[in-house]
Amino acid sequence: MDSRSFDVDAPRWDQSTFMGRLNHFFNVTDWRTVVLPDSRLDEAKALVAQCRGGSVPPGTTEEQLHYAKKLYDSAFHPDTGDRMNLIGRMSFQVPGGMAITGFMLQFYRTVPAVVFWQWVNQSFNALVNYTNRNAASPITPKQIGVAYVTATSTALATAVGLNLYTKKAPPLVARWVPFAAVASANCVNVPMMRQQEILNGIAVTDENGNKLGHSTRAAVKGITQVVVSRITMAAPGMIILPIIMQRMEKYKFMQRITVLHGPLQVLLVGGFLVFMVPAACSLFPQRCSMDVSKLEPQLRDSIVSRYGDAVQRVYFNKGL
Repeated sequence: MDSRSFDVDAPRWDQSTFMGRLNHFFNVTDWRTVVLPDSRLDEAKALVAQCRGGSVPPGTTEEQLHYAKKLYDSAFHPDTGDRMNLIGRMSFQVPGGMAITGFMLQFYRTVPAVVFWQWVNQSFNALVNYTNRNAASPITPKQIGVAYVTATSTALATAVGLNLYTKKAPPLVARWVPFAAVASANCVNVPMMRQQEILNGIAVTDENGNKLGHSTRAAVKGITQVVVSRITMAAPGMIILPIIMQRMEKYKFMQRITVLHGPLQVLLVGGFLVFMVPAACSLFPQRCSMDVSKLEPQLRDSIVSRYGDAVQRVYFNKGL
């Protein structure tokens, strides 16, 4: 094919619409990509680089280029181009999230079990948040440690406190404690792991990618959207599944196979996450934007003095 006729970085679906983003994230969060060896991912990265350079190998089809870009987007950071750690990739959210969430929902009755699974979950979340941060804003090991400890402590305090408080509450209320802990911890984990963006701002550009400066308000907007997405991702499985399980456990056949309740919840959570991971990621565009008028005064005045009315909006990577 003529490499000049194919723009590998052009969105395959319209990113301005929810359905376009949903198709995109169904593509790049495909859990099947996590089983591919690094060598295959590196081949995909090399092919994407060749296409960008206008030198696609003879005989390469457009579908092969689309697949290479899918692998590249699923495994390499959009800011740095470095291969992300396996567990931190969004494509690992289904296998990783289904296992952890399933066991959180199963083992919610005793404090030791609650502590262990909330700790595992927050460790997983911290790694995901760090991996999918806006890499233009570096974070120190000390800040990572503080963020991890703070978020984990929040989750444990919420989970253990609610677990003790709901001892006399209806059984279903106790089953919802893990979600309350996860939601509250996400409100801490994401901002803390990405605190440098809030403190120093993130790079904002014009529509053509020309850097205009750094904005803390843009960082707050992007991180807020990520928090909403993460809570939305977990909500259906952690709210609806307890209702399903409580009703199913009344049947005699379920009472005979209590040892399988944990694995069953893992599989059911997986069913929710297959759809909710891409759906939650699609709530907001990854290339976020905001009006110049809503930026902090110093940056806004700088942009206006240089470009006048030519630049009305700024753009930035909100991360995932």
